[in-house]
Formats: sequence, structure tokens, C-alpha cells
Amino acid sequence: MSGEKLKSAYELAMERLEQQDTDEGRERPRALSAKQKRDIAEKKQKAEAKLAEIEIMHAKQLAAAGGDPAKIAELEQRRRIDRGRVESALDSAIAKIKG
Repeated sequence: MSGEKLKSAYELAMERLEQQDTDEGRERPRALSAKQKRDIAEKKQKAEAKLAEIEIMHAKQLAAAGGDPAKIAELEQRRRIDRGRVESALDSAIAKIKG
């Protein structure tokens, strides 16, 4: 103990979690390469552009709906589905890049 540096509670907790992961057979995530980071950033940028396009089209369609509650509800549901598809595709693309 004379030459050892005392560890903070955070460091001790992290060591316990790492040990627990090792005991349970989980692998630690690898660091991403520069190419992987660029690819992920590109996918995110494209997804953000697609989401912005969805929002613009949604606003345009809402204006054309003329206040019809049924039409508005349908447009809202379609918007949620479209956003979900884009977000799901992004998550899949990121997982593929990391994998």
C-alpha cells in the first residue's frame, strides 16, 4: 500500500463493472476507427436530412389538410411511421458499421 495510489469510488466501481462483464462473458466495445467514425457521421447526416424532409412535407400536408381532424391524425401517424423507419435504418446502418 505504500507505493500505490488510492483509487476513487468511481474507479473502484468501474473496475467492478469491468470484472462483472468479464465474468459474464461480455466483450468490451472496441474503439472505432477514423473511417468508421466518418461513415457513421455520414449516415447520421443523411438521416437528419431525411428527417428534415419528412418534417417539411408534414408541415405542407398539414396546411393542405384544412383542419380536418381525421386527415391530421392520419398525417401524424404517417409522420411517426416515416420517422421510425429512418431512425431504424440509421440504427441498423450504425450497427453494421460497428460490427
